[in-house]
Amino acid sequence: MAKVSLSVIKADVGSLAGHTVVPNELKEIARKSLSEAKKSGLIKDFYVANCGDDLELIMGHHKGADNEEIHGLAWKTFEKAADKAKEMMLYGAGQDLLSDAFSGNVRGMGPGIAEMEFTQRKAEPLIVFMMDKTEPGAFNLPIFKMFADPFTNAGLVIDPNAHAGFRFEIWDIMEHKKVMMSCPEEMHDMLALIGAKGRYVIKRVYPKKEHPKLPPEEPVAVISTEKLFQIAGEYVGKDDPCGIVRAQSGLPSTGEVLEGFAFPHLVSGWMRGSHNGPLMPCAEKDAICSRFDGPPRLVGLGFNLANGILHGPMDMFADPVWDYQRMEAARIADYMRRHGPFEPQRLPLEDMEYTTLPKVLKNLSGRFQPVE
Repeated sequence: MAKVSLSVIKADVGSLAGHTVVPNELKEIARKSLSEAKKSGLIKDFYVANCGDDLELIMGHHKGADNEEIHGLAWKTFEKAADKAKEMMLYGAGQDLLSDAFSGNVRGMGPGIAEMEFTQRKAEPLIVFMMDKTEPGAFNLPIFKMFADPFTNAGLVIDPNAHAGFRFEIWDIMEHKKVMMSCPEEMHDMLALIGAKGRYVIKRVYPKKEHPKLPPEEPVAVISTEKLFQIAGEYVGKDDPCGIVRAQSGLPSTGEVLEGFAFPHLVSGWMRGSHNGPLMPCAEKDAICSRFDGPPRLVGLGFNLANGILHGPMDMFADPVWDYQRMEAARIADYMRRHGPFEPQRLPLEDMEYTTLPKVLKNLSGRFQPVE
């Protein structure tokens, strides 16, 4: 089978009534831009989505990862949407576009990117995940559950194709280094890293060489790992990550992939990027971050990819079976909010250095006196 590419590139270029939701006018601009690219043959297919205030471009093509034409298309699309956002006087218009000129790749320029090139199987089901009001490390626990936890992924026990486990590419986003780790052999060492989700994040998951159906060099999951505060040199918001997870045929089934999000775990972000809150799975239409600018939201869109054509999507969390998780997330949000400005609702001090708190402390610096 031929290789195919899928790129998910997202940015916050403006939203209604604060950091809430992308208006239809901006999504229509994106659809028009990508429709023209499809007609020209640059991309095979696309879908425009949003999770909260983030505009998400999902593109099927044959150009591979990190392709200048694909990234250029995304950048021009975001610029057009940002111009409209400024005309509408939307909040945060163009805030994720941290450069004045495209230089061949959007990495390091503000947008988040999750993309992969792989050899198509006879059937290629996958899920595009989008988060708002949180950081890339929010994917650590769910991705671990999908590909390394037998209580979540029954295939690790009963599917001979998945029984050997998977390899994880983990990034140290502070030191800009990466390490490959194998599960289950190195599970405990890996957990020591990815449990510190603000620094060590899962970037990609790969099959092992023992996998009978999948090439070991081709990823089966990828997460965006851009850090906006490091790119901009000051705090400009959380990363609002996106990800792609392939499913079935020696990989976690669709149900096992989704089961990774059955626990609304605490993630960092929420209001002003400065608070811990539960990750709430929801339908795309319900990804409107209104309570204390949250709580953090998760949208999952299911597709089948065929030679670059996207069949779907299926809004995976629109199923009412997830109502319990949403209610549990709402209860956790209520519990966390009662702490007000106190930890653990507010992030620990070492994480607050990336917000506006240092400016507050600077104003008080001359008033601190030695303790006798």
